[in-house]
Amino acid sequence: MPSFVSNLAAMPARTKAVMAVAAVAIIAITFFMLKLATAPSYSTVMTGVDPAETGKITAALDERGIPYQLRSNGTALAVDASQTAQARVALAEQGLGGTAGGKGFELFDEQKLGASDFQNKVTYQRALEGEITRTLSNVQGVNGAQVQLVMPEDDLFADSATPASAAVMLDGSGDMLEPGAVRGIAQLVSSSVKGLKSDKVTITDSSGQLLWPQGDGGTGGTAGATKQAAEASYERGLEANLNAMLARTLGPGKAQVQVNADLNVDKTTLNKLEYAKRGTPLKETEENERLRGGGGGGAAGAAGTGANIPNYAQGGAGGGNSNYQRESRTTDLGVDKTVSKTEVAPGTVEKLNLALMVDKTVPAATFAQLQKTVQAAAGLDTQRGDAFQAAQLAFAKPVEPKAGPVPMALLGPLKWAGIGLATLLFLLFMIRHLRKREGETLAEPAWLTQIEEPVSLAALESGNRMPADPGLDMLPPRTPDTDLNKLDQLMDREPERVAAQVRQWMSED
Repeated sequence: MPSFVSNLAAMPARTKAVMAVAAVAIIAITFFMLKLATAPSYSTVMTGVDPAETGKITAALDERGIPYQLRSNGTALAVDASQTAQARVALAEQGLGGTAGGKGFELFDEQKLGASDFQNKVTYQRALEGEITRTLSNVQGVNGAQVQLVMPEDDLFADSATPASAAVMLDGSGDMLEPGAVRGIAQLVSSSVKGLKSDKVTITDSSGQLLWPQGDGGTGGTAGATKQAAEASYERGLEANLNAMLARTLGPGKAQVQVNADLNVDKTTLNKLEYAKRGTPLKETEENERLRGGGGGGAAGAAGTGANIPNYAQGGAGGGNSNYQRESRTTDLGVDKTVSKTEVAPGTVEKLNLALMVDKTVPAATFAQLQKTVQAAAGLDTQRGDAFQAAQLAFAKPVEPKAGPVPMALLGPLKWAGIGLATLLFLLFMIRHLRKREGETLAEPAWLTQIEEPVSLAALESGNRMPADPGLDMLPPRTPDTDLNKLDQLMDREPERVAAQVRQWMSED
């Protein structure tokens, strides 16, 4: 270890700077790779979002605790790739998540010069279908729609003319629509196409269930909706409201509510007749009879009608006076009654069963308050026969996904990071080797001092340096020439230039 420190201290400042830069680069690349590998991956679930619906969408995701990102200036939504399914379910429960319709009348902006009449008709039909699709996407409960139109064809004879018709397929289930929405959709489509009647419009949901036309369509709920569909829609809406309240109170994944409802979907007419306890005097008959009379003390004639009936006996022995009066009055009597006729709309709750499950981590006092709050929010009525059950259970912890193989998206960055790291290591070792060579002292080449005069290439290759004149060996040694030293220095500075000169000499020989 001391040798390494001493070697590091003995290195030149430039080498130390290069090593420091390389170390910082390696640390930065490692940090970037770790951050990229551990960062959550977001997947786009919605595009072409209406900015007016962005607030509702983000609120629905916040209630479930799902992380999200807004892209493309708020017109695109991306969520965590591991929670894509939960995000779609959360948006579908709130009637959101529908994609925008196709192109409308802006198709004519792309129309080319010289288009035929047939092409114009087809473009108009496509544009009208796109406009209707956009309009239907704004209806609450409609996640998306596909519209197919058959345009009317006029003919000289009315019997041969082809009437207009339309087919609409709604995304999702039809029981998610508000009451009367299907009839409104049919009227909207028929009013958008010239000559199209509402009975020529066919509406189905994604399951193939026929929503329109069916029956008279005048019911308060969805046309053709069954008892099971109405109950499912009511249960889903009530569960969504209660679960959202629990999520805002306790946080996501702490409580869950399950609703089971029994609805009366029969449309009935109630006729009611009520009589009053006391009658009203309408007709009553009353008769009064009164007789008044006076006479003398003696007898007045013979017995019989002639002597006893007034006005008939004009003369009598008694000589007394009499007066007879009779009165009659009639009044009708009637009994008071009330007749009422009431149409009972379908959808009355016959019975409601509610189950509440809360995690054990929730305090007991909070759990008791939640029971009362949930019952009040759901509108439970014990006299109606409603039932409520609550329990605290240990909720299962979410399973963390295991670290799998490197995603395909990381292969490109990892490849370039590896190339950069290998380049830095290569430069580091090359600089280190060159620095070592700079400190070495090279010996003076012996062959330059031995060559005192021109020698043939063959003699150099064979190692025979016999001089042309034998008498030269008897001469005293020559003093070192300064030109040779200059040549030595030139070879140290520019070895490639010297090698090129030598090759040139060899080619000349």
